[in-house]
Amino acid sequence: MKIFIDADACPVKDEIRDLAKKYGLPMTFVASYNHYSVHLPAGEVWIFVDTDKESADMRILNLAKSGDIVVTQDIGLASMLIAKDVATFSNRGEKYRESEMAMMLDMRYLHAKERRQGKYSKGPRAMSSADNANFLHKLDTFIKARL
Repeated sequence: MKIFIDADACPVKDEIRDLAKKYGLPMTFVASYNHYSVHLPAGEVWIFVDTDKESADMRILNLAKSGDIVVTQDIGLASMLIAKDVATFSNRGEKYRESEMAMMLDMRYLHAKERRQGKYSKGPRAMSSADNANFLHKLDTFIKARL
């Protein structure tokens, strides 16, 4: 079991690091070159990809295998990973499920359509420390059940 992180805007990197260390799981961060830094933590695997919109998603999709875990906010990527039997979690700790994917993709499409028409919503609320703790708890519970 490996953990892959869609790292460009992931607010729970520290929580993932803690779990990977606790269980001895390899983790790979995938980000665009826009997020490159020479000050990355030692011993971590970071893969940097072109800045094209879907580059990080495609790299994760190609790397993740059945039984792996991916943390992403991208519903489209999540839907493709679920089809590969990859456990996929949001940054709030919600496990994406096949039974909910059609509705989530429809909502994503409708929101994109509204944005193209100039209608903007507030977007998701900011992450809180309680959200981070919830993410940690849910992913920890999932990993424990798998080991």
